[in-house]
Amino acid sequence: MSVVQRTWSLLAVPLIAIVMSVVVGSIVIIASEWLVSGELQPGLAVDAFTALVVGAVGNERVIVDTLVTTVPLLLGGLSVGLAFKGGLFNIGAQGQFLMGALGSVIVGVQLREAPALVAIPAALAAGMLFGLAWGFIPGFLKATSGAHEVVTTIMLNYVALAVLAAAVNGPLNVEGSASPITPDVGNAALPIIVGTDGHLGLIYAPLMVLVYGFLLFRTTRGFEIRVVGSNPDAARYAGMSPRRLIIWTMCAAGLLAGLAGATDLLGTTHQMASSYGTTVGFDAIAIALLGRTSPIGILLSALLFGAMRTGSAQMQIAAGVPAELVGVLQATILFFLVASPVIVRRFGIRGAKAGLEEAATITGTYGSEAVR
Repeated sequence: MSVVQRTWSLLAVPLIAIVMSVVVGSIVIIASEWLVSGELQPGLAVDAFTALVVGAVGNERVIVDTLVTTVPLLLGGLSVGLAFKGGLFNIGAQGQFLMGALGSVIVGVQLREAPALVAIPAALAAGMLFGLAWGFIPGFLKATSGAHEVVTTIMLNYVALAVLAAAVNGPLNVEGSASPITPDVGNAALPIIVGTDGHLGLIYAPLMVLVYGFLLFRTTRGFEIRVVGSNPDAARYAGMSPRRLIIWTMCAAGLLAGLAGATDLLGTTHQMASSYGTTVGFDAIAIALLGRTSPIGILLSALLFGAMRTGSAQMQIAAGVPAELVGVLQATILFFLVASPVIVRRFGIRGAKAGLEEAATITGTYGSEAVR
């Protein structure tokens, strides 16, 4: 198979999923306008997607906004991708993200008047540790009892929301505030390095892509993770410990998601309300799948999702199409990725694999036999 054929087999499914999502989105736009106004306007879809692109990369300011939006998505995608490599489905990236944000605001508020060189690393470290701890719980349960990580992480997402609300409504709440909210993190906020909101995360988030790739493909631990993810029995035969690696992988995934939460809070919001929430943890699943869990793939997927998020406001203003259409596009991409075996057969793509092949043991590892 030539280089071109290998490249096409790798990129075909993600590209087809993106194109099909645009087609579905166009149909939704045209049909919605027809149902509301009774007029059929095929050009509205073109106007909407043109405005989406302009709103994402039309000038220097929005490009910086797109990159800032991409940073937590990228870190979350790396979290889910790492778990996929180990045969684990980290639905809990959402809860780990929230706990990372909570940890960073707790330390950030305490150190808000300390020197930035002390406050920023401490707040980021707290976010990573909180995320790591939230990833350890499902990893430990999986390794010791066989409890499936999909079930435990979904439950922990709700627990994280409750813990966050309790903390903001209680000890972290600013006295006399109209609604529960924490103090500003002050000197713990990430410094702006470009534009009006381009913070330090624009530098270290891409570096984490390099760390992710180096870990998986240049270290013994990364090799062990990939072996356990593809065949736990072969890993045991080779002397590896699936139990230990499951815990380690979920802790590392939680750390990355926690870093995403800390970065979002310290770089963008600087304080936390009791209603603080985001869909980054769930979007990260689609990003990891679209990027096929590869470092470059996740980076490009995160950029795509970040661009759609940023451009959605301009799409609503210029074309009158609700910003929520971006959610439809993202969900449609995920749908076609899950249906990738059908796409491969329908388009006759030689050498292409299904989008979930990196997580082949997700359903097969339910129960204790996966970790005995």
